[in-house]
Amino acid sequence: MATWSNFGLQDGMSPLMEQMIFFHDHTLMILIMITMMVGYTMVSLTYNNLINRYLLEGQMIELLWTIIPAITLVFIALPSLKLLYLLDEMSNPSITIKSIGHQWYWSYEYSDFKNLEFESYMSLYEKTKFRLLDVDNRIILPFLIQIRMLVCSMDVIHSWTIPSLGVKLDALPGRLNQMSFLMSRPGLMFGQCSEICGSNHSFMPIVIESISMEKFVKWLKSY
Repeated sequence: MATWSNFGLQDGMSPLMEQMIFFHDHTLMILIMITMMVGYTMVSLTYNNLINRYLLEGQMIELLWTIIPAITLVFIALPSLKLLYLLDEMSNPSITIKSIGHQWYWSYEYSDFKNLEFESYMSLYEKTKFRLLDVDNRIILPFLIQIRMLVCSMDVIHSWTIPSLGVKLDALPGRLNQMSFLMSRPGLMFGQCSEICGSNHSFMPIVIESISMEKFVKWLKSY
């Protein structure tokens, strides 16, 4: 989760987010190299007193500054295409969950199990250490299992977002959106509605608790 003095991305809790972080670092390194090279060239030209009055064209340098950016774009495009394929939906999800956005809370339905529905409100500050982030009813899910999330809204546009999973799905009234993800390890994942949906937009957080399959089965029996 995001903490004070944390300027980087959150730790990836899914293979998808880990690949996104890698792509971010890869692209940022290329941008730093380009910025340093262009900056050095501009400073060198500033302090250069030599001028060629008879220079009308330079075929070689024009060829170079056309080919080098094209090669750079290839190095950015290849991992980007790989990430696009990873974003594709999983073919065989094991668990399906439906999330419904309300003003201003979330309700959840475990579609694969009967009578498993609950509403999730933001917890009061006195009852939690995570101010404005924790909820009274967390989403309990097993890790290393393919999860399909269905999202819709009952009133206005919301957005179901978990940054550490690399998941952001718009909740639209009258429309059902879906996305699949897989959690790589146990832990708590915090998110918030990422669409300005009204006066209490910042008070409808999302919390996923990732546990083992054995504990998940025990939780289902006790619910």
